[in-house]
Amino acid sequence: MSMVKRRRWLEAAGLLALAHPCIGRASDDDAPARPGRPLRFPRDHGAHPQDRIEWWYATGWLNRADRDKAPPLGFQLTFFRQRTDLPQLASGSAGRFAPLQLLSAHAAVSDIGANRHRHAQRVARWSGDARPAQARASAADTDVAIGPWHLRREQGVYRARIPADEAGFELDLQLKPTQPLLLQGHAGTSQRGPLAEDFSHYYTQPQLAVQARLRLDGRETIHTGTAWLDHEWSEKLVPGNATGWDWIGMNLDSGAALTASQVRGGAGGPVWAGCSYREPGGGAAQTFFGPQAVRFEPLRYWKSPLTGASYPVRWRITTPIGRFDVNALMDAQELDSRASTASVYWEGLADLLDSAGRRVGRGYLEMTGYVEPLRRG
Repeated sequence: MSMVKRRRWLEAAGLLALAHPCIGRASDDDAPARPGRPLRFPRDHGAHPQDRIEWWYATGWLNRADRDKAPPLGFQLTFFRQRTDLPQLASGSAGRFAPLQLLSAHAAVSDIGANRHRHAQRVARWSGDARPAQARASAADTDVAIGPWHLRREQGVYRARIPADEAGFELDLQLKPTQPLLLQGHAGTSQRGPLAEDFSHYYTQPQLAVQARLRLDGRETIHTGTAWLDHEWSEKLVPGNATGWDWIGMNLDSGAALTASQVRGGAGGPVWAGCSYREPGGGAAQTFFGPQAVRFEPLRYWKSPLTGASYPVRWRITTPIGRFDVNALMDAQELDSRASTASVYWEGLADLLDSAGRRVGRGYLEMTGYVEPLRRG
């Protein structure tokens, strides 16, 4: 399928809003997202095909096991699931192999020392069949795959393998929790906009201990590091008047975890914002919502030579628990994913600095909607 045809298919699938006729709802665990629905595990580590959009998102940094002072390498791995809502599904004429779901995946490695960003993507149609297949997303626990790319949870540990030969890298990851789950928002219901329906189910695994094998251009190295994993699902990507968002997920050196985001409107200002902070030790998180809950102030921009978009790569972020600067460790961390999710976004490794300019943490900064507005839904 050509990029243009694939993009048109994606847009059509994303804009239709028909009921999904093929997913059974045998229990409350399989019911669609709704405010206040309690999350249950391990079931909610798995896929929720009755909801329109979902992603499993792992980011982190790697340190060379044999070189203490070498610059870190950043990594990002995201698997997306989207309910297609194609017309033949609503009519009941779809067969067993109809593409009820679209699965896609993005992976990237940021080589800070070499100032090089590598990224790759995959996309596949999925019938929703629970049996093992080349493309699948299990509802029982985290187990999502597109061909040889996979992310799965086994005995509480996340394992991933990404052979991105076309981008010159292969990544094998083991992500081990060191803290309890962080339920974002109110017990896992996270508000994403001003209306009641603007919400998602959302939890985080911060402060993951990483063991990794990385092959770059045929050379293999072993690494340890720290990671962050998000799992989120909902019926709406962004509120109806939104164009994109800015987000950070930061592992603090103290063991704390900081999440902050703003949803931008057509004039560029925030239509919604949110923040969560968990103290070291893994207790409950403090959560703050509302357009004034968090303030994002851009301090420095980088202009992409590929798309012409200007991204703020240094931010000052004021939160109810303090003021921080977020500084990208490399400017060129833009991902052109128009061949899979029909979007371009910036996603990269960044340091978190306190008000005195001291580094207090590290994590990922994500910025969407700078090339063109996100598709609403």
